[in-house]
Amino acid sequence: MNIKIHPLDDRQLAALTELTTGLKKEQAVWISGYFQGWITGQNGSALVVSGNRSEKIQKTQSLTILYGTHTGKSLSIAKQLAEAVSQKGLNPTVVAMDEYKFKQITEEKNLAVIVSTHGYGDPPDMAEDFYNFITGKRAPKLTGLNFAVLALGDTSYKFFCKTGLDIRQSLENLGASELVPAVACDVDYEEDASRWVAGIAEKISTLNPEKNRAVEVPESQILPATAGYSKKNPFYATVLDKVRITGRDSDKEVYHMELSLKNSGLTYEPGDSVGILANNPTPLVEAILNKTGISAEEKITVKDEILTVKEALSCHFEITVLTRDVVQRYSDKTNNPALKKILQDEVALEELLFGYDVLDLLEQFVYKWTANEFFKVLRPFPPRLYSISSSREAVGDEVHLTVATVRYEKKGRKRLGACSTFLADSIDIDDKVPVYIEHNPGFKLPPNGAPLIMVGAGTGIAPYRAFMQQREAVGKKGNTWLFFGDRRFYSDFLYQTEWQKLLKGGFLEKMEVAFSRDQDKKIYVQHRLRENQKKIFEWLEKGAVFYLCGDMKNMAKDVNKTLLEIIRTQGGISEEKAGEYFKRLKKEKRYQADVY
Repeated sequence: MNIKIHPLDDRQLAALTELTTGLKKEQAVWISGYFQGWITGQNGSALVVSGNRSEKIQKTQSLTILYGTHTGKSLSIAKQLAEAVSQKGLNPTVVAMDEYKFKQITEEKNLAVIVSTHGYGDPPDMAEDFYNFITGKRAPKLTGLNFAVLALGDTSYKFFCKTGLDIRQSLENLGASELVPAVACDVDYEEDASRWVAGIAEKISTLNPEKNRAVEVPESQILPATAGYSKKNPFYATVLDKVRITGRDSDKEVYHMELSLKNSGLTYEPGDSVGILANNPTPLVEAILNKTGISAEEKITVKDEILTVKEALSCHFEITVLTRDVVQRYSDKTNNPALKKILQDEVALEELLFGYDVLDLLEQFVYKWTANEFFKVLRPFPPRLYSISSSREAVGDEVHLTVATVRYEKKGRKRLGACSTFLADSIDIDDKVPVYIEHNPGFKLPPNGAPLIMVGAGTGIAPYRAFMQQREAVGKKGNTWLFFGDRRFYSDFLYQTEWQKLLKGGFLEKMEVAFSRDQDKKIYVQHRLRENQKKIFEWLEKGAVFYLCGDMKNMAKDVNKTLLEIIRTQGGISEEKAGEYFKRLKKEKRYQADVY
């Protein structure tokens, strides 16, 4: 073909030339088959590439995969499931819950639901409407539907996996049939999720009356999984810098840390987090060994790895905090009547969970443990996540963290946060820290350069430092408004000089601060929001994105209440209409929260 005679525009021709330059014969054959499949796909058929042959298969069995996520885990699993069922010859469709047309559910034959639970038993923002629909009175009968549910959650919360389990119960009540049993995953979810995916792929492939067959794809044509590091295989990042950024008079201990990601291949965006695999505090490990009488050198097996008891307690099991599942298993094993009574009293249980650790259980509810019995009660040690406080555009192969240490006293004993004091007390410059990147698609800079309203307290300032570094690096000025709160101006104004430079340079347009302990009457960020409510509503009406980062239990609740008041008052609308406005902000991703 004369390449000068073609229907392509200049951009398409340049892309084609770049794609075909240096192409190998087998690669060209594969691409040829791909485009042939794309053409025939316009008529409802799908192309499957097998070896150097292109085969057209009519896919009569489909699977709709709905995901609802706050941090992106559900989407990741949805993609994994889509790939698994595709290789069985089926036709998967992955849809975000906030983009799904509810009435379409009566036409579905096979449905997979992957959803997390956020906060205190709430669905993620993107799943809220679907959750209300499927659990509400308007949901239709679904007797012809096959379904499967994977629920993601955290056993440290009271309403563990509530969203997913509620959806599962509703689907069953509506007459749908379960393809495979629902799975409720804790924070260490990967293995359970993989088994669930494999179970669905195997089960659903048998439902097609035309016997969809697995498609064999040569190993050379299978794209490898993302190379690099993960929670299971962390990268050991070198500490480049570590400095305390709260003053001597502060009752808070906050560190700024800079880690090198050089040669790791790890990438991140503003809004993402770093996962840290820490060690438990040595004094607590030793105290538990003394209390149980179990030998530190006794060997146990942890996920096919033989470890000493001390190694297991130090790195592999959660001991600094208590969760409901641990207390329940402890009670089941010890049959202690006092602990059983606590489990039946929600107030007493909340009191036990707040600020207590595994040693408290051992001291208060005495039992003679063997090593194997004891470790069956404990929870795996989850990594700790820290919001990234840097932009790669500004710092290159580095990642910066803002870490507040947890230290307090209870029952006459000093308590230490597992990861924060590990970083503060045990890690220094040039040491190495095991890390991985946790992407967060639900907390991102807007792609259209919309104005930003950023609200944070304490270390909730971290992602906004990343946001502003990014904006400065690309030369984008103005349309940014930061609300920051902490205890005292002179000792707790985190990154003060950096904000001042950003204000002077015009990259940060406005900044409001609230230091609660600098006057008799406490002032918080929600008070500053209320003071500026007219202007805030004007920004929202012009398309601003409202960000919230920090404490979930108190600050986030108060800020959300204030934001609703602002919408109602300044918009001159009812509470119901203000709620609809707030919901629309969430749907349009113009309200984004990263709370903990």
